[in-house]
Amino acid sequence: MSVTVTEEPERRQRKPDWLRVKLPTGESYRKVREIVSEHKLHTICQSGNCPNMGECWGAGTATFMILGNVCTRSCGFCSVATGRPDEEDPFEPARVARSVELMGVKHCVITSVDRDDLKDGGAHTWARTIRAIRRRCPGTTMETLIPDFQGKWDNLQVVLDAAPEVLSHNLETVRRLTRQVRVQAKYDRSLEVLMRSKRAGLRTKSGIMLGLGESDAEVLESMEDLHSVGVDILTLGQYLQPTKAHLPVAEFVHPDRFARYKQLGLDMGFRYVESGPLVRSSYHAERHLV
Repeated sequence: MSVTVTEEPERRQRKPDWLRVKLPTGESYRKVREIVSEHKLHTICQSGNCPNMGECWGAGTATFMILGNVCTRSCGFCSVATGRPDEEDPFEPARVARSVELMGVKHCVITSVDRDDLKDGGAHTWARTIRAIRRRCPGTTMETLIPDFQGKWDNLQVVLDAAPEVLSHNLETVRRLTRQVRVQAKYDRSLEVLMRSKRAGLRTKSGIMLGLGESDAEVLESMEDLHSVGVDILTLGQYLQPTKAHLPVAEFVHPDRFARYKQLGLDMGFRYVESGPLVRSSYHAERHLV
């Protein structure tokens, strides 16, 4: 029987050994950190408290977050600040493209906060950023982890027309928990984002967090839903509570279960499945183009 995310545990669960990560070090890590700071960039690595930041930055890669670092939504799992964002920065696409060039990135991952305050949801900044990178770094491929644009499909089309190599949009959790985990999102709307992206001829990707109280049957149902709309790449990772104000962890899922989900996903027909406790949306993203 699954535990609901509304229940407050008596005390926070202690992280198991398989969730321990090394502190970030090394020359490549320092170089990425300096470029991010110098060019006033936002990364989901920092804003999302990603446990893989040391590994990825140490390998010279980072996931850029555009449209600021304040989100108009208040998802119960996410550590990105919620509030009233600043105005769009017209120079941001050029700064991101220059940073991609300086880092020598071969495969670039871009995400953004939700900008429900903007008429286009930030779609044109998305498209300008993709095109700026393509002009400056023609050999660099891109994955774009996009919001749902509130189901305003003309805005989604602006991003699809820019044709990133991978179009990613996370389902995040199972249908039953969506209203608690992703307060302003809709499960079926996310599936439609992915379906429309696939119909546009793009390689599509989505991810699910585990450990929020979902049952095994619900995870499999969500995997099947994603496969039914043509998703090519699936990621599954462990939810980690960013602060005491966020949703509690209901369960630390054992690596063996992640391995089983990976095999089940491959058996379903997903082109690539990345499944493990420390897996995040952009983890090993460069492998997903193979």
